[in-house]
Amino acid sequence: MENKSFTAAIEVSESPQNVFNCIKQVSKWWSKDFEGSSANLHDEFIICHPGRHYSKQRLIEVIPNKKMVWLVTDSNLDWLEKDKAEWTGTKMIFKLTAKENKTVINFTHEGLVPGKECYDRCQQGWNM
Repeated sequence: MENKSFTAAIEVSESPQNVFNCIKQVSKWWSKDFEGSSANLHDEFIICHPGRHYSKQRLIEVIPNKKMVWLVTDSNLDWLEKDKAEWTGTKMIFKLTAKENKTVINFTHEGLVPGKECYDRCQQGWNM
């Protein structure tokens, strides 16, 4: 079965350790509207843009400098018409691979598939 979840690969001129540490600092790269912790296994955090976006994530896998997986345990995307909780149950997966003096970030939003109402807009956001 082909995986059609959203994926992106990004190559950066940083070590896996530096990239991993940056991913853990969600409020610095995703949203200042951040509450909770996002560094260790079982940590939970919320991103909330009132009237637009609410999502609660739990870290379900953490392999330092290699991989981090967030499970979306609750969501409400107010701009959707059909299912405002489309993200609930999806996973955001960050896999890091060293490549010479760089790091490749392989990102997958598992469950964010083209059939979802939010796919096009979310794809634009993740590609930013």
